[in-house]
Amino acid sequence: MFETRMNALRHRLGKDGIDVAVITDDDNIYYLTGYYDYLHMEFGRPTILMVHRDAPSVLITPTIDLNTAEAAARVDRIAPWNDGKGTEWRAELPALINLAKRVAIEPDHIPSVVRRYIRELISPDRLTTVTPVLNQMRMIKSSEELQLARHAGQVANAMMAAGRAAISDGIQEFEVAIATSQAGTRKAAMLLEAHYDDTNMSPNTHFLQIMASGDAITKTHHRATTRIMRRGEPVFLCFCGMTNFHRFKLGFDRTFWIDEIADTSQADVYAVALASQNAALSALRPGVTAESVHAAYADVIQGAGYEYPFRCGRATGFSYLETPQLVTGDTTILQPGMVLAVDGSVSTKSFRAQIGDSVIITQDGFELLTDHSKCLEQIII
Repeated sequence: MFETRMNALRHRLGKDGIDVAVITDDDNIYYLTGYYDYLHMEFGRPTILMVHRDAPSVLITPTIDLNTAEAAARVDRIAPWNDGKGTEWRAELPALINLAKRVAIEPDHIPSVVRRYIRELISPDRLTTVTPVLNQMRMIKSSEELQLARHAGQVANAMMAAGRAAISDGIQEFEVAIATSQAGTRKAAMLLEAHYDDTNMSPNTHFLQIMASGDAITKTHHRATTRIMRRGEPVFLCFCGMTNFHRFKLGFDRTFWIDEIADTSQADVYAVALASQNAALSALRPGVTAESVHAAYADVIQGAGYEYPFRCGRATGFSYLETPQLVTGDTTILQPGMVLAVDGSVSTKSFRAQIGDSVIITQDGFELLTDHSKCLEQIII
């Protein structure tokens, strides 16, 4: 799988007249090699994948991660570097790029220190971007990736069921977050043991980044707190940063109420949000543009008298945000094998309702990956 991707990238580099690509985004390094930094954050220790169109690939990685890289990375050569020793990660770069006529970087995902050093080595006219090439490669998922997507959906469903069961009058928000994480981790562990032989892959799901209840429901990216939830209040769960199985990400959102809807006007807002998602899903099929799906969703929301909404959705995969986005201006034609998160959402000054699911585009429509009750009668718990 990784060798196939690397060869495909080399072919594209040759076709586009690029001599070497400097890959610095963690998700793209994993996509091409199977290796990822367990910190998954900028920690002052750059990891750089050098892909030549007709020469061996080189992974430049900190010595502290060398054992992990040797166990996981499908590359031709690993070049370790250590803190404070010589010129560190810079040592390999001159020989790898000085003779290249065109060098491609990832402008939006390159540490500033690496960008500055490359600019010291070569003139700006020799620099280009590899991002469009990688985005296009990753749009259509392989059969292996689609299996990951389906398993990620099972993990997401387990988390939503556990979150729903934990929501109750008198319960603090963070208890719901704990319940979702435990359920997701257990489901992921079961799937890893049954279907995969990568013993280094962790089943642990990330913490519940987005949850809101009561008056905080309008705070789109609110975190679970010690707040005590009460009868009649709305509760919003978003797993967009949490559904991450075997590094494959999905979007999944639901709005609930505890026992009853204290403010009955919220039910009307929710009905429009649900209708907007249904409109988007009805428009979803191969051959249509990404923006047309957004238009179907936005027409319902604006037709009900609400403001123009944010994007309807986005592609996901090994990254939380991939190409295309379901938004005005994105004319990408949807194709079978794409994985998309598709939302319905309405915001007012005092309330916000959102429903979101993930799907695979198929030959004649879509396959639903996430599944939990959406009708109003079933989300009052």
